Amino acid sequence: MLAEFAGKTAIVTGASRGVGSAAAVALARRGVGRFVVHYGGYREGAERTLAAVKEAGAEGEVLQADLGDTAGIQAFLARLREMDLKADILVNNAGALVARARLAELSGELFDRIMNLNVKSVWLITQAVAPAMIAKGSGVIVNVSSIAGRNGGGPGATVYAAAKAAVTCMTMGLAKELAPKGIRVNAVSPGTVDNHFHEVFSTRQILDSVRAATPAGRLGTNEDIADVIVFLCSDAAGYLHGQTIEINGGILAP
Repeated sequence: MLAEFAGKTAIVTGASRGVGSAAAVALARRGVGRFVVHYGGYREGAERTLAAVKEAGAEGEVLQADLGDTAGIQAFLARLREMDLKADILVNNAGALVARARLAELSGELFDRIMNLNVKSVWLITQAVAPAMIAKGSGVIVNVSSIAGRNGGGPGATVYAAAKAAVTCMTMGLAKELAPKGIRVNAVSPGTVDNHFHEVFSTRQILDSVRAATPAGRLGTNEDIADVIVFLCSDAAGYLHGQTIEINGGILAP
């Protein structure tokens, strides 16, 4: 446990599994004292995350909201206001491809859902949490982008890739705005992580081909990403602002 995290409060969205869950547990093990564990639809996973957080010595509660829907985002923000929560750390992890769809197939409704979940929720949750950080003169925000934002994504993932590119861009803009207020905003950009996301949206053949093309010789893990999130939340990253850290085993290396 690190003293710098003691007594701090963290909000982690999309924390029922994958990177979000691993990040919440890693932060709890390093001393963060209170959590809001957000989930979209997988309550059982959120409860497991909360149990692991509590086992690490922290307190917390789960909070459900469909962040792919504007009404769901507003309901989540209303709950945060009711809780009068003063977060020290915000991890904007919630996001998904939602569904693969090429140009001719992607409806306006699907476009909106992808953008709501991956972009609009990041903006509005940050907007809601930042005032308390500004009042304290300190805070850390970590957004979760994706390698797709750098390479345009795979087949049927163009809008998702564009959404993640927007997250990277917003990270830079928010960092410039909030750094003078004592708030650090950075992002992580995972490559291909061998987790539930790719169980849903990829095949084993695709994953094997990515592994073969990765200099590190393996796919990423949830913990690989969580460890960098913890670093970005720590004092060791105190002079990092507006950065998106690529975590991909070297697949983007020149």
